[in-house]
Amino acid sequence: MGFLTRWIVAFFLIAATYNPTPYNYVTWVMTNWPDLMSVTVLFGLLLFVGYVIYLRATLRSIGVFGMGLVLAIAAAMIWVLSDLGLLGLENRNSLLWIGIISLSLVLGIGLSWSLIRRRLSGQVDIDDVDEND
Repeated sequence: MGFLTRWIVAFFLIAATYNPTPYNYVTWVMTNWPDLMSVTVLFGLLLFVGYVIYLRATLRSIGVFGMGLVLAIAAAMIWVLSDLGLLGLENRNSLLWIGIISLSLVLGIGLSWSLIRRRLSGQVDIDDVDEND
């Protein structure tokens, strides 16, 4: 499972929780809470497990400082694209999608960081297990 797959799963996790369309968990809960309480709690717990997996791995691999650094780089890239006229920031929905993409990049990089570092440096983490088992 490469970085792209980890990033796409993180993107769908965040977008499934909330996005500017009516197709997200938050909107669905607000309309279906009284009638489908058990299903909304089940889906909420499944999303929570996904966040725990991603956040725990991200905090272990790059930490809070690394998360802030990745977000700062994403913000700088957005700033450059805006200054070059390639990205308009007037639309609220566009800003929400940019935020979702930025947060999913943080989680995708966090989950993949030990693999990226191993490929770049050739060093293996103590936590790494032989992948041939």
